[in-house]
Amino acid sequence: MLMTVVAIYTLYVLISIYTSVMQIGYVNSAKRKKAVLLSDADFLKAGNYAVAKEKMSIVSSFIDYLMFIAWMGFGISYLSNSMVFEDEAIMNVAVVMGFIVINSVISLPFSYYEKFILDEKFGFNKSTMAQWIKDTLISFVMTLILGSLVVWGIYTIISNFALWWLWSFVFIFVVVVLINMLYPAFRAMFFDKLTPLQDENLDAEIKTLMDKTGFVSSGVFVSDASKRDARLNAYFGGFGKAKRVVLYDTLIEKLSTKELLAVLGHELGHFAHGDIYKNIGLVGAMLFVMFGIFGNLPESLYLEMGIAPAPYLLMILLILFMPVLGFIMMPIMGIVSRHNEYEADKMGSELAGNGGAVELANALKKLVTENKSFPLSHPIYIFFHYTHPPVLERLKELGVDVGDIDKSSLEGKCEANI
Repeated sequence: MLMTVVAIYTLYVLISIYTSVMQIGYVNSAKRKKAVLLSDADFLKAGNYAVAKEKMSIVSSFIDYLMFIAWMGFGISYLSNSMVFEDEAIMNVAVVMGFIVINSVISLPFSYYEKFILDEKFGFNKSTMAQWIKDTLISFVMTLILGSLVVWGIYTIISNFALWWLWSFVFIFVVVVLINMLYPAFRAMFFDKLTPLQDENLDAEIKTLMDKTGFVSSGVFVSDASKRDARLNAYFGGFGKAKRVVLYDTLIEKLSTKELLAVLGHELGHFAHGDIYKNIGLVGAMLFVMFGIFGNLPESLYLEMGIAPAPYLLMILLILFMPVLGFIMMPIMGIVSRHNEYEADKMGSELAGNGGAVELANALKKLVTENKSFPLSHPIYIFFHYTHPPVLERLKELGVDVGDIDKSSLEGKCEANI
């Protein structure tokens, strides 16, 4: 059984690396051809960034594989034997959190490389070393506190219920929903400074847009994301009356009012179509399958690992195999998500009024340029990784030809960052 488990994980890693290799080859070939959507310089730069990211992904996948072999071979048993606590609950929490901490420490060099070497090279990073260390420490402490509570909760369920996997699924699903609700508040409390939108005219237009779809929020806020990153983004977070509209200051700086409204119209399209609930439902389905599988593992696996069945072992196996199941589920989730994006684009262009499709197209072009997103990808990479349709397909679906985009306004705003 142990060999079967290792073989499944090995196959996952090989497919993952294969898709990255195919993407690298595709992008390296495409970036030397005629530029699409971007200027020649930006097209080449975006291609180089995409290739660099995939190379890092391959190295990361290889390290993850080595860690998996180490954990399954001797790491889990060594870690459990190193923890000596009389209280069984504390013992289980300590082992699982020790596993999480070790993996987090090993991932730090990748985080550093991505932020201060890769993103620095391509002009994304705006963060200082002090800011990065502060963010990392806050994330670490939050992981320790919240992670320990979640592990303790699952331990309690496993210890008291025969159908522990079903009740553990319910517990984790509730945690996922709560995280979605509280994410904006937590981010504002520990990471980004959120301030109410000061532009009264823009605020009024955004609220008019929200009224058209019945979206009720606690306000429109601006995040000082530019202190860390140059990318453009916006998000709607929370549920019920706790919902917030959060705009990155970089987004406000780079997009015109009409383009910004088209982007928000797209996000409101997700709300109107209930996409957030569909996505949570898909995540719930994935979690249900995962807990169902690991709640019924044969005892032979534990015997081959030389470890007696214990709650901490089940939780560590769940964490180790979560990426595998996520990779398997991703094509299904991607198909649903890409369909939802097309529908949201359609509604966003309608909410933006006359010329809304062109305004949304202009905004997409700026997002591609500023975020250095290479507009072309290998089909197999799209199948396994894309939650959004390729931007060219989105423009085609909107009925907007690349030639109809207001290129003069785009180039004027982008040249300062080249």
